[in-house]
Amino acid sequence: MSYIIDRRLNGKHKSAVNRQRFLQRYRRHIREAVNDAVGKRSIKEMEQGERIIIPRKDISEPNFHHGPGGQRNIVHPGNKEFHQGDRIKRPSGGGGQGGGSGQASDSGEGEDDFAFEIDPQEFLNFLFEDLALPNLVKRHLEGTRTFQIRHGGIVSHGIPAKINIVRSMRQASMRRRALTAASRRKLRELEEERDALLQQDQSPQRQARLAELDEHIERLRRRIDRIPFIDTVDLRYNHHIKVPVPVSRAVMFCIMDVSGSMNQDMKDLAKRFFLLLYLFLQRNYQHTEVVFIRHHTSAKEVDEEEFFYSRETGGTIVSSALKLTRDIIKERYPVEEWNIYGAQASDGDNWNDDSPGCAELLEKELLPRMQHFSYVEVMPRAHQALWDQYEGIMDRHPDVFSMAQIDDPADIYPVFRQLFHKRMEAA
Repeated sequence: MSYIIDRRLNGKHKSAVNRQRFLQRYRRHIREAVNDAVGKRSIKEMEQGERIIIPRKDISEPNFHHGPGGQRNIVHPGNKEFHQGDRIKRPSGGGGQGGGSGQASDSGEGEDDFAFEIDPQEFLNFLFEDLALPNLVKRHLEGTRTFQIRHGGIVSHGIPAKINIVRSMRQASMRRRALTAASRRKLRELEEERDALLQQDQSPQRQARLAELDEHIERLRRRIDRIPFIDTVDLRYNHHIKVPVPVSRAVMFCIMDVSGSMNQDMKDLAKRFFLLLYLFLQRNYQHTEVVFIRHHTSAKEVDEEEFFYSRETGGTIVSSALKLTRDIIKERYPVEEWNIYGAQASDGDNWNDDSPGCAELLEKELLPRMQHFSYVEVMPRAHQALWDQYEGIMDRHPDVFSMAQIDDPADIYPVFRQLFHKRMEAA
């Protein structure tokens, strides 16, 4: 087996292989920095890189070096000040009053903590590590767009790069055995006759017969040796074919409450959660569509720009968004072809009699069609009516429904990982 190591230098004389090794070694520090950065960033800053600082004590590495070696004569001075069991006081610090983690000194030198930058692609790699859509299955053949090269058997014609050595040698051996079978059989008979004559008295007649046998045996051996060891008709080649591969087509319904009960801070939490979800889908899945739905008293399907930046508001009827989701699924996304997901963000405040209807609509009409549905409540105070209704669904359908609460920006990423962590059944 051969290994090819790419040692070409990338831009600015940096090796991508060495950088990946470095990121792998200090992934724990990078993950912690990425987690902290998500809670502090605004929507527009979500796709930027990050500055990572690694403490000096964590970058030291063990190394081999020469010991003192040899024979040494050392005289140790006597100890007149301390005795066994004495407690030694901690030495007092220097005179400086700086805010650093070290102690001030009037001599010596040291090193600062190591800092480096990760680019936006590396930031997103760590951000979405070990995350996946729940219950994703492969259902649909995408025509000629997605193929996989597979072994299609052995053929007698092909290019030299695809020669199957074992099958070619086996074919050559069978050909030689088939073409020389009669000659080998005749050769064995003549050799047995010659051996029998050699054990008898050598009369002139037997010597003449031995000479005749030796000549005949030599001709048969030359005939057998003239059969080529391998011929072009023996060559066999590996055959590869393109097979259409089933792909996972998924659609995510992003449902956001923009009613008057949602203040600007709550809307910002919901938008940041959905932006994280949108980046995750765009980066990790090729055949995924996103449907954006905003609702107050009525629901409307909007584009990405309007979903994140429109300032429309009003009363609250959550069921309007769930009904619109149901209608879009029936019209555009057949259940047998699509993996359907939903994510809803709201403060939980709803019209008096609408919450029970929302729970019934979600449980009876949406969940049977969906792979998974997530509900996020952006309410820093006590839970509202919608949460209470959804709790029963969570108890009855834990595999396809999950819910969580976000109190402040620092909770967004942990909640996101909780909802979309990679499960055993994920594809």
